[in-house]
Order: sequence, then structure tokens, then C-alpha cells
Amino acid sequence: MSYRITDECISCGACEAECKNEAISEGDTTYVIDGDKCTECVGIADGPRCKEVCPIDDCCTSDPGRNETKEQLLEKWRKLHPGEEPAAGTY
Repeated sequence: MSYRITDECISCGACEAECKNEAISEGDTTYVIDGDKCTECVGIADGPRCKEVCPIDDCCTSDPGRNETKEQLLEKWRKLHPGEEPAAGTY
């Protein structure tokens, strides 16, 4: 399941730099996550980095409209990072 950023976002930008999939960008009023690039950090880290660095509780949350398995997220990661191997323990 991809992540999304809620309206609670204060546009601090902490999450954007943490996203190795380049799924996070500055929107009109808040930062936004491109669900086609978000892997919940599967392949990169042991949990969603955006959620870990966000200063606002529950601002970065699972997107209920994008129900994906870990296998699907890993496949998405592989397409975004061809020729690379996922980090151990991240899938």
C-alpha cells in the first residue's frame, strides 16, 4: 500500500529528501506522494522513511485506495531501480 500525505502537512520538506524513489514532491499547498513511485520504502529501508522523519503525527499515512502487497511493492521498486539489489531486510 502506498503512502499519502494528509492536509496536516506543514510543508517542511523533511520527507522529500528522504524518498529514494523520488515519489514525494511539493504540491500547491502541501507535499504529495506519487503512488506509482511509492514503495513504502520496500527495497530501501525497514519502514517508511517519510513517516519516520515527519514532525507531524499521522501526516504520512497508508493510502487506503492503493492496496498493494509487499511483493507488488518490491516489483515496483525493481522497476524504479533497474540493475540494483534491494537492501537486505527491507522486503
